[in-house]
Amino acid sequence: MCLILFGKNAHPDYKLILAANRDEFFKRPTKEAHFWEDYPRLLAGKDLEAGGTWMGIKKDGRFAALTNVRDFTKLNNQPKSRGEIPIDYLTEEKSPDDFAHSLDQHFDDYNGFNVLLYDLRTLDFVHYSNHERIINRISDGIYGLSNASLDTPWPKVRRGKKMFEQVIEQNSESVEELHDELINLLSDSQTAAYKELPDTGVPPEMEKQLSAMCIRMDEYGTRSSAVVTVDSEGKVNFTEKRYGLGEDEAGISRFKFDVTD
Repeated sequence: MCLILFGKNAHPDYKLILAANRDEFFKRPTKEAHFWEDYPRLLAGKDLEAGGTWMGIKKDGRFAALTNVRDFTKLNNQPKSRGEIPIDYLTEEKSPDDFAHSLDQHFDDYNGFNVLLYDLRTLDFVHYSNHERIINRISDGIYGLSNASLDTPWPKVRRGKKMFEQVIEQNSESVEELHDELINLLSDSQTAAYKELPDTGVPPEMEKQLSAMCIRMDEYGTRSSAVVTVDSEGKVNFTEKRYGLGEDEAGISRFKFDVTD
């Protein structure tokens, strides 16, 4: 993912509300969100080039989501695929904290990344960045994560958090309506003014295009949007909207299940 907006216990009815956009090169082959044949309790999209994922949730309540860090000064010439990280967490039995510490033991195997690790059974929720080598324990509240540190106030993060909070405060009539409103939020393509842009080493015009929550460039952009909610009774709703670029077809998928051991 390249933008994740999320709230932990930010609404009385939900343990987790999360809305995220996946940005990627359009030519990179992708399979839409599905329950994996090898791991039938795992719901996630799949990167068909390297075999990993950017976000996934298991029926046992384990959740992971990943963003890259945009820093061209710290590149590994032969990195491992960052998409392996969510899969490793979701298919192992380590706690979020233990898994984050184990990642830190070989942090330089990968180019820069952020990962969110949540266990809905224990409510243990952490963020780890190999760029800064820090583990943040997520407390109740609303957060934004893009291609820098957690809550770095990039324009898309500031704008996205404000819109996200407004949506969840509207008290939608149904979980389906809440998901549709958040999917609509994620389609916002407003770019920031040049004076507000971060300097991440790309040309200013590209930086401006990348400042939108929903990116539309010639060869790169937002491939899909996803919303995940887990209510107070452990009911999971997962919505994915695909934009029909690259190998995957445009469309929308919805999944519902209960968290079980």
